[in-house]
Amino acid sequence: MPEEVELQAASRFVAPELSAEFPGLRLDWLTARAGARESPREVKHRLRTLSNRYRGASVVAMRTQPIPSAYRTFFRHIGLDPDADRIPSEEAAVARLLQGAFTPTTLVADALLIALIETGVPVWALDADIVEPGGLGIRTTLAGDRLGSSEHSHHIAPERLVVADARGIHALLFGDVVPGHGIGPRTERAILFAVGVDGVPAIHIEEALWVCVEVLNSI
Repeated sequence: MPEEVELQAASRFVAPELSAEFPGLRLDWLTARAGARESPREVKHRLRTLSNRYRGASVVAMRTQPIPSAYRTFFRHIGLDPDADRIPSEEAAVARLLQGAFTPTTLVADALLIALIETGVPVWALDADIVEPGGLGIRTTLAGDRLGSSEHSHHIAPERLVVADARGIHALLFGDVVPGHGIGPRTERAILFAVGVDGVPAIHIEEALWVCVEVLNSI
């Protein structure tokens, strides 16, 4: 195991009522050393190579593949139209067509993107220092829940699906990380979490996390 990476046991906690309603819904996470830094040359080259996978026809055909199809089905089950609110892999593919290529940004963001492209499984990153030691889970919001942990936080409607810990909410499920909870200039360790749904094999979820670790360890 590379010294730059610290792994913890994956958490698969999902609120019981959600497990009953959505069999196969899971959240796996690990901790890795990471910070806000630029990607090295080999990561940028890897993104350029992956850009060549996507052409107009291949993006349209994505939705018929098993993993994108599973996420599209889950989106419908939770009341989202995947043709309007795209699943993460399709959103990335459409962005590539519009931009002409996958554009490198930061090492962590590029690691998340590479994992998504290569596995179809979305991964997000949080600053590990703001996550409770007990880890992350998926639950529905309750009356009085707030999104954000600063003076700029606001109430969130009940019955929304969120990624949270004992302290509070870190992201809407399949949504952006709450501002201030992601990777920042002072981040030294990141919590990487992947969300799986029915029809997505566990090995793909685990692979997505390990791809992130591999990329982060490339420096």
